[in-house]
Amino acid sequence: MRLLGLDPGLQKTGWGIVESRGTRLTHIANGVVKSSPKKSLAERLVELHDGITEVITEWQPASCAVEETFVNKNPTSTLKLGQARGIALLVPSMAGISVAEYTPNHVKKSVVGVGHAAKEQVDAMVQVLLPGITINGPDAADALAVAICHAHHMVSMQNMGVLGR
Repeated sequence: MRLLGLDPGLQKTGWGIVESRGTRLTHIANGVVKSSPKKSLAERLVELHDGITEVITEWQPASCAVEETFVNKNPTSTLKLGQARGIALLVPSMAGISVAEYTPNHVKKSVVGVGHAAKEQVDAMVQVLLPGITINGPDAADALAVAICHAHHMVSMQNMGVLGR
């Protein structure tokens, strides 16, 4: 099953595609959708919408996972991140793709084994789980971690008989 992981951000939304066959993961692609800080908020959200739409059109994922928002100290930044996250939830859903959500700690625990792992530990484990890949920046690495978490969750659900095989 082809899975899309998204790490939403207003300036940069990371994306990663993995193929999951049982417990075997294969890297398909990763990258970042960027929006221009020189544009209005509405125009930036359109840029994110269009970029995520391109990723879905090109890679045809069967399922998607989006990292949940953590609360920043700056409420304005949190609201803008929430709006970018809304686009990350909306676009796959409009394409008929199921969307799951995972907290940052759940993603870290799934990938590293520790819920409060450092960003460097997550990046290192992504490299271990998807050997030989070139990661297109930290946002793409985070998105791949979300996709890996989703793959692990899907396998667990299948093993429990909640999802079909």
